Amino acid sequence: MDQRTLVERAQRGDHDAFTVLIERAAARLDGAARLILRDGELARDVMQEALFQAWRDLPGLREPDRFDGWLYRLTVHSCLDAARRRRRRPIEIDLIAIDGPSTSDHQSLFAAREMLDDALRRLDPEWRALIVLHYYLGLPLPEVAAALRIPLGTAKSRLHRSLGIMRDSIASVDADAATVVGGQLA
Repeated sequence: MDQRTLVERAQRGDHDAFTVLIERAAARLDGAARLILRDGELARDVMQEALFQAWRDLPGLREPDRFDGWLYRLTVHSCLDAARRRRRRPIEIDLIAIDGPSTSDHQSLFAAREMLDDALRRLDPEWRALIVLHYYLGLPLPEVAAALRIPLGTAKSRLHRSLGIMRDSIASVDADAATVVGGQLA
């Protein structure tokens, strides 16, 4: 059954159709929430909030073909609201095990992932949301801007600045690593 039909059935109150729609998107939404919030428990709470809001507001969705983008927007806004409420609390992310063929050293994969995680940690939640929507969820920049309710130009400049901050963070780690040679400071 196609997505449009499922959305229309869910809009009329079909719980099973809504369940199918959510099952298709749940893993990506949960991953996005974890990346934005950097807290697994908080991400689960936010997902429940977003899904409740989706069920409640689904009859008002005018364009059933844009369900995925609408659901991403609800999730991101719930994440940003939760991040604003919990600004003072340190936020961490659980690393998810990567299953797949081992083509390189596990330690180097772990180190690269740690560098990326540290670079993401340095971003504000709103900027992290932009990175997650564009690179993790694969949304085009105009849809990202619409989801975050910011002008396209603002989204482009924030994306550029976010990537710059992440590059600088990774470069500083690489520079620090270059000064250590054979366990001794160079």
